[in-house]
Amino acid sequence: MSEPNPFLDPAWQRELYGHASRLAGRTSALMRAKTSGRPVPETIVSLVQTHHGQPDRLGVVLDIGCGRGTSSLVIAEQLRPQRVVGLDAAPSLLAQARERAKEAHDTTVDFVEGDFHDLPLPTGSSDVVVAAFCLYHSPRPRNVIAQIARVLAPGGLAVLVTKGLDSYQEMDRLVASAGLDPRAAQHESLYIAAHSGNLAALAASSLDVIAVLDEQHVFTFDGHDHTAQYLATNPKYDLAPGLYGNPGALAATLHEFLPDQPLTTRSRITFVVAQRNEGRPA
Repeated sequence: MSEPNPFLDPAWQRELYGHASRLAGRTSALMRAKTSGRPVPETIVSLVQTHHGQPDRLGVVLDIGCGRGTSSLVIAEQLRPQRVVGLDAAPSLLAQARERAKEAHDTTVDFVEGDFHDLPLPTGSSDVVVAAFCLYHSPRPRNVIAQIARVLAPGGLAVLVTKGLDSYQEMDRLVASAGLDPRAAQHESLYIAAHSGNLAALAASSLDVIAVLDEQHVFTFDGHDHTAQYLATNPKYDLAPGLYGNPGALAATLHEFLPDQPLTTRSRITFVVAQRNEGRPA
């Protein structure tokens, strides 16, 4: 029997997103390492501006899997819709998103707890729906996309974002070489449910795909201490007790078994732009 994929395991999802500080630490380490690739929230904004019929007259924008609110706040600032609804299933992330919106003095963004399999918005209510780096948390991503189609207004636009199956494979080799998890490269990709290779087909199950954009993003971690800040809360690996959630201990283990040096790793980021046309039922 194969091991459960952490991104599809509700218990693991609670562990991953039950503490906002863990996601913040992992994301911060990854962004500090980034050397190539456009910022994802700004790319989403650009795609909406290019493909939506009236990008300067948007009503509601729904940001599914909004996490700590980064993309929601960028969308609010740069697209200036009447309202942005950020939706997530993790209360701790939503609490931090609300604090960030308060600090930014942005009153157009509302953060709502909910399940993306049953979106808490009326049919046809959203001019734009964004689902970035979240569809791979669903065992039924086609159902989520059907919900996106339902809440889109006629002519509305969806922007879906995911990663390639082989993202960060250089990190797999590092983890295996250090003996942290000898089977690191054999584990199923975290993105198996919705990845660069199948996202357009998933979208086409309920929407009309109008554009697909692939970008390679490159990340260089400056040494074991930096790498450990990302690895410590990455659920892909079977780490020894005391290492998960403990970047200091993880870094010490890396230093013990491997010479300290930068690590460069890559991820394919795929954006699918899709539309609900007036002639297509919700």
